[in-house]
Amino acid sequence: MARYADRLLADGERVALRGRQHVLATFIEGRVPWILFVLALVLLGLDVQLEPGGVRDGFGLLGLVLLLVSLGWLAYVYMEWYSQDYLVTNRRVIKVEGILGKRSADSSLEKINDAVLQQSLFGRMLGYGDLDIMTAAEESVDRYRMLSQAQTFKRTMLDEKHKLEQEAFQIPAPPLRAAPVAPPPPPPPAEPAPVLTAAPASGPRQMSSAEITSALGNLADLRDRGAISPEDYEAKKQDLLGRL
Repeated sequence: MARYADRLLADGERVALRGRQHVLATFIEGRVPWILFVLALVLLGLDVQLEPGGVRDGFGLLGLVLLLVSLGWLAYVYMEWYSQDYLVTNRRVIKVEGILGKRSADSSLEKINDAVLQQSLFGRMLGYGDLDIMTAAEESVDRYRMLSQAQTFKRTMLDEKHKLEQEAFQIPAPPLRAAPVAPPPPPPPAEPAPVLTAAPASGPRQMSSAEITSALGNLADLRDRGAISPEDYEAKKQDLLGRL
């Protein structure tokens, strides 16, 4: 059965990582019902120890009420935690929360400038942390508190952002190792060369208007962040417009 977040994915969008809050968050969010649960056990224990009478009956009734309330509250906290769905896709970061009523928010990878991760000592030991996603204006657009596998979540998000930028500018990856140079073969015997008509030189790949618009947007974003100079921006812009 598909999850609610899966129905939000666009055509061609794939999930790179799925996560939620650390399970320890349920104990922090549910600290009040946990206290009520312990208090209910104490009252029920006193009900067993005391002599039959009004006080004993009062402790027993109050303990039973607190026990039912705390168990129902804890079940709600756990269901709310289980319904969380935090996704990193090849286009954006999606956060889905809510049991019956759903709330979804997403951040486009091309608009993300950085991600600030904070981990306490216990967070590093247990594998959770607080992650703030930053825009180019150094403003936090989304916050993930007590995020499980926080380091992996941040690394995957930045890796997918880098891949998206490479695809937008069609930058080929360099070869891992230079191919060995083979010695040239011996020249063949001389023969009269046939008269051939020159083939037209292949020009740059033609692009659609949508592809050029998307590439120009990404190019302007890099110029605004200072990753490329205005001269490089203009040169690349003219090259893209020439592919129409």
